[in-house]
Amino acid sequence: MDEIRKKRVAPMMERRFGMFIHWGLYAIPARASRSEWIRSVDKVSNEEYQLYFDIFNPTDYDPKKWAKLAKEAGMKYAVLTAKHHDGFCLFDSKLTDYKATNTPIGKDLVREYVEAFRAEGIMVGLYYSLLDWHHPDYPAFGDPHHPMRGNEAYKRQGEHFERYLEYMHGQIKELMTNYGKIDILWFDFHYNEMTGEKWEATKLIKMVREINPDVIIDDRIGGDIKVKEPVYYAGDFGSPEQMIPARGVCDYEGNSIPWETCMTLNDNWGYSSKDTNYKSAKNVIHMLVECASKGGNLILNVGPDARGVIPEKSVKILSEVGKWMDKNGESIYGCTISGLAKPEWGRITRNGKFFYLHIMDCNTDTLVVENFKYKVKAVTRLDDGSLISTADPWNRDSYEGEDLLFIHVPQFNTFDEIDTVIKIETM
Repeated sequence: MDEIRKKRVAPMMERRFGMFIHWGLYAIPARASRSEWIRSVDKVSNEEYQLYFDIFNPTDYDPKKWAKLAKEAGMKYAVLTAKHHDGFCLFDSKLTDYKATNTPIGKDLVREYVEAFRAEGIMVGLYYSLLDWHHPDYPAFGDPHHPMRGNEAYKRQGEHFERYLEYMHGQIKELMTNYGKIDILWFDFHYNEMTGEKWEATKLIKMVREINPDVIIDDRIGGDIKVKEPVYYAGDFGSPEQMIPARGVCDYEGNSIPWETCMTLNDNWGYSSKDTNYKSAKNVIHMLVECASKGGNLILNVGPDARGVIPEKSVKILSEVGKWMDKNGESIYGCTISGLAKPEWGRITRNGKFFYLHIMDCNTDTLVVENFKYKVKAVTRLDDGSLISTADPWNRDSYEGEDLLFIHVPQFNTFDEIDTVIKIETM
């Protein structure tokens, strides 16, 4: 990856933890699985889906609350679905009537989101789906995802795809020009022949960068970000979904490149009233630590309901994560791969001369850090600053020639059951 891309994406990567927000008309049916894909899964027509547009009235929408929650959780950036696959726009686009300002709520919901998150000092991102199941010029019949796939009545839809591209490019230009500086532009997604220049990707990204040279863009338009010289539109970071790669994301020569795992807090991206399979705060923290230790970010999703409210369970979990981050965020923000092997008892992150030992599973009173070739200045608990002993055991001579660091941790009764962080300052 070239230095221009690395420099551009650095502000997001240093923040490590973000909030993804999937919200739209699909919050109304709130189906049990794949809620935001309801149109595709159930082959719902525009006419059938219109009911949700007609009654969309999230009167409890308060993005200031969302932003405060994100900040409380320790999240440093956010991405909102300005337009998902169903084509419904949360912003006041001049290019369509299919937008929030024409629903009962009558507001530009993106503008309020942008203003609220900026006010909390959180980087602002917008998600835009390249797909559009509402637009009359988006291919339908032979498309594997379109709700009307296989429907003979839609066989000719998509013959004037160039009109859809003009519409899509125009909307992205609106998002880049009408809301001040946008920090992150998150595209979704390319598939089969719908990739790269099918979207006129070079032209699109050139237009975006002319307006906002510093905007950070994901890798979902097309093009392989792992090659030595990615194409112009390949994006600034990798975006694995619902999983954390075993070795992070690397190029084909084995070098780590910027990446971000996008993960749901329960089983759905959009709101589902019956989805109670939430990850615990402990799960979230361990995922975040794992990502940081592999040089990556975690963007964790919440799905507000049809009233515009983030579910109470999500709020509780994020609040618990925030309590841990208040004391231990230093071991996440700006941290990356330590260069040390993953230990049995947890993970290790690093920021320059500081190493952070994340103790998640320890059954002895002495931890061993292998191949530690650095001179130690001080070892402390991160959450309270108390000094930790690193005296060699009486039988140290048995390990002659090995670069081992011994950390004495006898106070198990005071350890954080989620993750106790030991800070090592080296000279």
